Amino acid sequence: MTNGMIMSNAVIECILSRTAAKYYDPSAALSDDQIRELVRMGTTAPTSFHLQNWRFIAVRTPEAKARLGPIAWNQAAITEAAVTFIVCGQLADSSVIPERLAPVVEAGIMPARMVPEWETPARGLYQDFPRRQRDEAVRTATFGAAAMIYVARSWGLGSTPMIGFDADAVHREFGLAENEVPVMLLSIGPERPGNWPQKPRRPVADVLQLV
Repeated sequence: MTNGMIMSNAVIECILSRTAAKYYDPSAALSDDQIRELVRMGTTAPTSFHLQNWRFIAVRTPEAKARLGPIAWNQAAITEAAVTFIVCGQLADSSVIPERLAPVVEAGIMPARMVPEWETPARGLYQDFPRRQRDEAVRTATFGAAAMIYVARSWGLGSTPMIGFDADAVHREFGLAENEVPVMLLSIGPERPGNWPQKPRRPVADVLQLV
């Protein structure tokens, strides 16, 4: 901080310049390695008890886009963007915690004796509470998508998160598991001219309470 103002840096500039893109270059593509890297970055986002309860379906071929389009309001971004991710959250399940924490223990970050100290409270929090399980699925998927949005922006790519789709149809058409919730679609790709700059936001004074 300098004189009460936050100093500018590349991360802040990325956040402040991000927009929801409307127009994409339909001739552009992302490589599978770029798509994998986007998801790898997305999975560095926080998850409760290190559950990592997410999955990402990268809709990138013309055939897959043709399957998704009609069950997602035929939104142009699905056809024109290089890739549209179906961002899935998985219902919170405490039984996977030992498996998810095993690499953390192996890396020497967490002692093995602490694993039950995470699994037990997670079981109490989620096991008999379906609403909490689903809420956590939505939170997790949203954190991951947000990370991908800002990584995409740092690469000079546009992104569009969308909730305009038939969730049941997406579930069937793309073979989601019973414990998976299609939380949002996220289109990413090179833009073409015409997209707006970031729209003004409500004043901080209207949305912040200091206590």
